Amino acid sequence: MPIISKTLHISTEDDIWFYNLTPDLQTLITASAIQNGQILIFSRHTTTAVAVNEWEERLLEDLKKHLRRLAPPSEKYLHNDLHLRIVPPDEPENAHSHLMALMLNNSEVIPIVNGKLMLGTYQAALLVELDGPRQRTVHIQVSGE
Repeated sequence: MPIISKTLHISTEDDIWFYNLTPDLQTLITASAIQNGQILIFSRHTTTAVAVNEWEERLLEDLKKHLRRLAPPSEKYLHNDLHLRIVPPDEPENAHSHLMALMLNNSEVIPIVNGKLMLGTYQAALLVELDGPRQRTVHIQVSGE
C-alpha cells in the first residue's frame, strides 16, 4: 500500500484563527492517484488543533468565543510564570492556548472513497490556530490503493 507524505506550511493571521485544509487535502489526494484509503492530518504544534466541522463564518466566530470562555487569556496560569523556568527570550504567556488545544484534537483521519474525501455535506477539515499569528506546519499522509 503506497503512503504519500507532505508537510503544509501555513502562516496564521490571528490569535485564534481557522484555515480550511480541505482544498489542500483534495489536491494531494488527486495528485497521489489513491482512490480508496485514508488521509491523516497531524498538527505538529502544542497550540494548534485539527478538527472536522463546518466552514461557516458565523460558526467560526462562535467557536472563538467558546474557546476563550473555556480558557480565558486573562486567567492566572502556572505555565505563564516564565521567570520560574528556562524559556527562550520571546516565549509568550500562552497557557490558555495549550488548554484550548487539549480540548480539541491534534489529528484527524478521513476516509477516501473513489478519490474523494468522505466528508459530509457541511464538513471541512480545519487547522485551528490558538496562539497566533505564527508559522505552522501540518503533516499529511495519504495511504491506500
